[in-house]
Amino acid sequence: MSTAEHDAAEAGTAPDTAERPATLRVTDPTRVRALAHPVRMDLLSFLDDVGEATATECAAHLGQTVANCSFHLRTLAKAGYIEPAEPRGRERPWRVVARERNITPDPLDPASRRAVLELGEISVRREAERYIDHLRHVDHDGAVDPGLIPLTQLTTSAFWATPEETAELIEGMYALMKRFDGRTVDPAIRPGGARLMRLFTAINPDMAVEPHAEATPTAPQQED
Repeated sequence: MSTAEHDAAEAGTAPDTAERPATLRVTDPTRVRALAHPVRMDLLSFLDDVGEATATECAAHLGQTVANCSFHLRTLAKAGYIEPAEPRGRERPWRVVARERNITPDPLDPASRRAVLELGEISVRREAERYIDHLRHVDHDGAVDPGLIPLTQLTTSAFWATPEETAELIEGMYALMKRFDGRTVDPAIRPGGARLMRLFTAINPDMAVEPHAEATPTAPQQED
């Protein structure tokens, strides 16, 4: 995020849409820790879903007080995750600075690595609880639409791949999601019957297993 966009968020004015970054990259430990709070993560997720919302709308959705949501929204704005949207008369809605956020630790900064670890722990637990709540909700409802059963999947897999192949796989997954871009902020482009879907993926090297050794080049055979 540029300095100009951060200053605009703190001043209470929204920067021009054309200046908004496609992806927000964060490594600074202070900014990472600003996100590592359940209410702030819920607020950011809600703004991702609806495009923009006021503190009052956020409070109604999260079951929090308006004052509490206002405090956490200001904290997110100060850290550069959200910014003021176009005012609606006397209402002051907020919106995310960027739809995509890349929270990456600085490998040379122990504080950055610890901050991302803390955020990762909260994120994984939050997504796991959300998925379990979904399963319990479906079971509690009794009869389930058979067409929705294939849409709830938990997949685990193990495979051998080089770092380059793994990076290519990750990029391919991002590319697949690009086809749904824009549907959150523009309901007009959503096809009939579309539902709000939740996707959580995780990929990591198994540190308990040693990498496969480099192949030893075969010595050329000497001709007689």
